[in-house]
Formats: sequence, structure tokens, C-alpha cells
Amino acid sequence: MNNPGLDKEKISVVVPLLDEAESLEELASGIHTAMENRYDYELIFVDDGSRDSSWQVISSLAKANSRIKGIRHKRNYGKSTALHNGFSVCTGSYVATMDADLQDDPFEVPEMADQLRMENLDLVSGWKYDRKDPAGKKIPSLFFNKITSLVSGIKLHDFNCGLKVYRREVADRLELYGERHRYIPLLANWDGYEAIGEKKVKHHPRKYGKSKFGLSRFIYGFLDLITLMFIKSYLQRPMHFFGSAGIISVFTGGAITAYLVFMRIFHNQFLAQRPLLLFGILLILVGFQFFSIGLFGEMMVRNKRDTRQVNIGETVGLQVSIGNGQHEYFSYEE
Repeated sequence: MNNPGLDKEKISVVVPLLDEAESLEELASGIHTAMENRYDYELIFVDDGSRDSSWQVISSLAKANSRIKGIRHKRNYGKSTALHNGFSVCTGSYVATMDADLQDDPFEVPEMADQLRMENLDLVSGWKYDRKDPAGKKIPSLFFNKITSLVSGIKLHDFNCGLKVYRREVADRLELYGERHRYIPLLANWDGYEAIGEKKVKHHPRKYGKSKFGLSRFIYGFLDLITLMFIKSYLQRPMHFFGSAGIISVFTGGAITAYLVFMRIFHNQFLAQRPLLLFGILLILVGFQFFSIGLFGEMMVRNKRDTRQVNIGETVGLQVSIGNGQHEYFSYEE
């Protein structure tokens, strides 16, 4: 297991995880068997603040197999950040992602990589068409996928499937944080990678532990979708949104105020008795506030989003300096 193939294209398999110690050894063995004689590979485990023995298992696996590497976060930052940090240390021509709970089938990875190559795609996304999850997880996910497909215009059945294969350049350009991992095909499409394929993949019942899915993640996912749609339309031109809202507010408030002034001059009505006057003035003030926000937004667009440093506790199989783009790799010697 310690002699990487020299003549095969390499796939970097990134596996984010949280408290999945029981499944890691079986997963590593399954990935090795699936890749053997087809692709060279490296397996990058990203332990996102596990409180069980996940990191000890990863360290042991890495010492036994130089293809296996690991990153451990000091605390839980979320799946998007875990994927982002995993992508930052990949060395393969292709990048695959999958969950650590053994529900994703490792044998799908080389098949999806073959599809990506033969069809000249940028990304292949898995579709869990026969999903082995309880109804409380399947029904919200089905609704989520329908809405996301409708809003984005991308015809995929399963946006949130963790099993995906990318060309390396696609993974390198993804900016993941919050719950953005749910929208990777959408983010790739917006960045110009429009050749997105889909493959029906096998899905297995959870073997160990408990699902991390909850109602809060479902809600946060939709909030992030709204955020993404807003960012797509107005990130580079915030004044178009806030300026338009400001014009509408100022115009409406001005019209109300002008009407009341007309009634005072020509019909001798007392303005102090009209609460509508306060509302008109408020709309004018709010309109100018919108203009101010738009101007501040335009200034902020000129500055890149700050990259938050993640508190990396340990690494195994590699040395990383996340945030400045410099990475130094090493292998263990037996």
C-alpha cells in the first residue's frame, strides 16, 4: 500500500469528518481497493474538531500508508471550511469529495472520474437516487434540491450529495465558508465551469454513529442560497441594489411630503395632525441611508474578502500553511 503508482493519473480524495472514528479504517481500506489498478490517489482526512478518537485513527492510518494525510482543526468550523482546507493541500490532477460515514460508496469515485474525463466535464456530482435515510432527512432534502434547481437554473437532482469529482482547477477556485458546500455546482457554474455532469451513485445506510443533519442546517442552507443569489447579482455593484432602493424610498417620501405641503397651502390643513408627514420624512431619511450603504459597499468591493485563519491543531503526512498559499509536503519513513 505504500508504493504510489507512477503511471496513473492522481485523484486527491478529501474527506471532511466530525466524530467518525469507527468508520475511518474501513473507509480508507475501501478507497484503496476502489482505486487500486485504476488511479493513483492520496486520501486527505480533515478532522473538523472531533471529540472522539478520530484523530488518533487518522494518525495511525497515515503512519501505515504514505498516501493518507490529515488535518485537525482545534474546533468545529463547519464542512465548508473543512473542504476548503482539504482542497488547499491537494496534489492530484482530480479532486474527489465524499463523506466519512460509509454511506458514500468508494467505488463510485473512479467511475465518476472516468465520466469526467470521457465527457470532458469540469465537475461530476453524485445523485443518491435510492437514498438510505429516514423520511425526516429525505423530504427536506428533496424540497431543498427542487428549489435550488429552480432558482439557479442548474438541472441537478442532488446538489448536496457529498460525493463529487472535480478537475483540480475547479476545486482550487472554490471559495467555501458558511454553508456554501451545499452549492458547489452553483458556485462552479458562476465561475465559468459550466460542464457539470451527474451520476447516479449507490447510497448505503449509516453503519456507525448518528447523523449531523438538523433543522437548523436546513434553514441555514436556504438563507445561504438567498445570500448567494444576492452576491451573484450585486457583489460587484452594490450601489445598483441600495441605490435603487434609495431612489424608490426618497421619491415616495418626497411625493408624500409634497402632497401634504400642497394640502397645507391650498386647503389650509394642519400638518401637525397628519402622521403621514412623519412617514414621508422617514422614507426620505431611509432613502439617504440606502445611498450611504451603497457608497460604502462600492468602496468595500475594492478590497478582497479577508481570509480567516483557521486554528490548525495538528497535521499528519504533510505540513501546511493555510492562508498564504505555501505548502510543504513530506512522507513518513518506515
